[in-house]
Amino acid sequence: MSTVLIALAIAILAVSVWALANRPEQEPPWPPRIQGFSFSPLHEGQSPLEKIYPDESDIESDLALLEGKTHAIRTYTVEDKLFRIPEMAKKYHLNVAFGVWIDGNHERNRKDMQIFLETAARSTNIVRAVVGNEAILRGELTPEELAVYLDETRAALDVPVSTAEPWHVWVKYHELAEHVDYIAVHMLPYWEGVHIDRAVDFVVEKIDLLKELFPGKPIIIAEVGWPSNGRTRQSAVASPANQAVFLRRFLDRAQQENYIYYIMEAFDQPWKRDTEGAVGAYWGVYDVARQEKFPFTRPIVPIPNWTRLAGLSVFIALITFAVLLIDSHSLSDRGRGFLAVLVFAAASGAVWVVYDYIHQYLTVGTVIVGLVMISGMIGVIVVLLTEAHEWAEARWIIRLRRSFRPVTLDDDQLPMVSIHVPAYNEPPEMVIDTLNALATLDYPRFEVLVVDNNTRDSGVWKPVAEHCHSLGARFRFFHVNPLAGFKAGALNFALSRTNAAAQIIAVIDSDYQVAPNWLRDLVPQFKEPKVGIVQAPQDYRDGELNAFKSMCYAEYRGFFFIGMVTRNERNAIIQHGTMTLIRRSVLESIDGWSEWSITEDAELGLRIFEHGYEAAYIPRSYGRGLMPDTFADYKKQRYRWAYGAVQILRRHAKFLSGSKKSQLRNGQRYHFIAGWLPWLADGANLFFNVAALLWSLAMIIDPLHIDPPLVIFSILPLALFTFKIGKIVYLYRTRVNATLAQTVAAAAAGLALSHTIANAVLAGFVTRDKPFYRTPKMAKTGKLSLLTQSLMVSLEEIFLLAAMLSAATTIGLLQKMDTLDMNLWVIVLVVQALPYAATLLVALVSGFPWMRGRFLHWRPQQQETIKTVANSEG
Repeated sequence: MSTVLIALAIAILAVSVWALANRPEQEPPWPPRIQGFSFSPLHEGQSPLEKIYPDESDIESDLALLEGKTHAIRTYTVEDKLFRIPEMAKKYHLNVAFGVWIDGNHERNRKDMQIFLETAARSTNIVRAVVGNEAILRGELTPEELAVYLDETRAALDVPVSTAEPWHVWVKYHELAEHVDYIAVHMLPYWEGVHIDRAVDFVVEKIDLLKELFPGKPIIIAEVGWPSNGRTRQSAVASPANQAVFLRRFLDRAQQENYIYYIMEAFDQPWKRDTEGAVGAYWGVYDVARQEKFPFTRPIVPIPNWTRLAGLSVFIALITFAVLLIDSHSLSDRGRGFLAVLVFAAASGAVWVVYDYIHQYLTVGTVIVGLVMISGMIGVIVVLLTEAHEWAEARWIIRLRRSFRPVTLDDDQLPMVSIHVPAYNEPPEMVIDTLNALATLDYPRFEVLVVDNNTRDSGVWKPVAEHCHSLGARFRFFHVNPLAGFKAGALNFALSRTNAAAQIIAVIDSDYQVAPNWLRDLVPQFKEPKVGIVQAPQDYRDGELNAFKSMCYAEYRGFFFIGMVTRNERNAIIQHGTMTLIRRSVLESIDGWSEWSITEDAELGLRIFEHGYEAAYIPRSYGRGLMPDTFADYKKQRYRWAYGAVQILRRHAKFLSGSKKSQLRNGQRYHFIAGWLPWLADGANLFFNVAALLWSLAMIIDPLHIDPPLVIFSILPLALFTFKIGKIVYLYRTRVNATLAQTVAAAAAGLALSHTIANAVLAGFVTRDKPFYRTPKMAKTGKLSLLTQSLMVSLEEIFLLAAMLSAATTIGLLQKMDTLDMNLWVIVLVVQALPYAATLLVALVSGFPWMRGRFLHWRPQQQETIKTVANSEG
């Protein structure tokens, strides 16, 4: 019942937000007839840039539409049939401010001027002439050059003559007024970033300024308007509602001030995207289909059909919320509320984005870009919600459903355990320490099988063989060369040599030193027949060796003490190949370890779940190994894990999707897919970054035609990044009891692997047989210094870091940073560069192994908290 109330409350809140954002605004009504419209009669698919012009029927229909709605129209060019507009307008009782286009092409100017003057001389409904449109603003003519055309026109015609420029051009070149009969000024406060509430006052202020500067000249507002779509410029937001608000307020004020004006413009002109950017297409009072874009007299509502959109978003949110709460009965109301807020916000945002995008003028290119971006948006939302689900279940649960419960058995009830230790070219002293720890196990019946596969140097494996012999009959050593199948091959070999009495198979890596009570504490869990796996986390004993290993240690903690705990709730842990116990009969029944997989441990765990067995997980350390010594090895280890994950997803896709029968439960399917989803997102993010760089390059090369992506598509990656960082900080601080420094170190180390994971994921989808890479321990660094090695393996990230920051800097320097989307895009580039910066940071830290990180060391009380954190209530 509480879930229904939460959903209902958040749904009401979501609808209320929609309603609040779409409150009707009563503005002055549109007058029955206005003074004038800027008039360009080009229809969809027509463009003067491509010399595709409207025919006379197109022009006639547009003039007929405006009959009775305006006293006059203003034209801009005499090209093609457009010079006939005055003649045609007369039929519809429309006066004309007749214009001719003037630019730096003087030869063409002369031809057009001749047509212009001849037409103006014989037309009786031309009330004023406009020679040139923003020619000085564009830098195509100097005031002196333009003055020649103006003087010629004034001498030839009896109507008032001027040229049209923004107010600031008239202020700067006030001498231009000597060559005109009136001041034709463009007043477009949107371009100047003026807020809608100040826009009309801004126009009045500038008109008053021009009246002071040119007291003997009439002031004609040759263009005044606001776009219905486009980029946000400083405080100026382009939207249909703001267009309606500005124009209706202006028309009311213009009547009070007795202005002569031409509304910019009658009809949307999609072709102007090529000259003014996306916003150029949206200045019309009527759209390209000649439909009114906003109400002329009724209250203005930003999204007229918002109730349908709100209903759709609520419907999508409810379905998504219900899916997230499947098998989440242990989640507290606070956690459910947290998910509900995010789900409803995401659904509303997605619906609004799609609505806004499809109400633009779409071309084949923009449709393709839009589909890609909307697909990316959906992907980001899916990742965000899976991250939120883990956050909620890691923090706000009433109780753990599958918490570890100790089982006690007498010695004669404890089954025999066969411990398998695979080794390849490992330092003998390290393996000997591992065996010595095994020899101290407090367990009545066990054997240890050490399988050294393919080590050629007898000086490496023989000391281990001799030490096994010295430890007694329980320890057996096998050196096999050649042996196929990498680590899985060695484990299968060990399985074939296992004592017939052994019922449990234990696996540890050759660097692990186990605690004496490991088997005695965990093996009794197999008393339950359905238990196929018992798993303890990986832990490490060299975290205080240097700052690099301290960072690695902090990064590893999150998976074992947050992710694995939440996965265990649905019997969906990732089996990792050390500190794991497996029921022998289960292992043999599913044909042992898969030698095709380079992450044979995780693959085996999934197969065991597919056969309906249970796993027991205790978030308590029972053994400690060694972490990678170098950044190169750290990256290679994560590459193997990510590549192996894709291998598993591909091989088990039908089981995970449910299209092939297995005993996997839905919760298990969810965790295996959702758990690897962030890695898949890293792969997709690499495509995003490459596309972002190409887009930025296009913006730098052709700033007039290439705008930054829409605001929402910049907000989404920023929101996801911010959310993930917030999740890491919150959960590390509350569930792992990490200090702030340890949390930052974990985040930096994790980010540093993003590009490595991305490469592995992409390779996993196009290849199948990447070789197994063993993570060397206590290895020599070779001829190159550690710093050189670390930087060499980070060259791709360093290049991308430089490219991202260079793009952000260049755009910031070359572009006008006066729009929200431009500023956000620069921020996106910087944020997307952070993982590459983290790689460089960790590479540098790794390059100085003498660098200590005492402030990153985990204190004993922190370790104790980790042991019990999963058993506490959320």
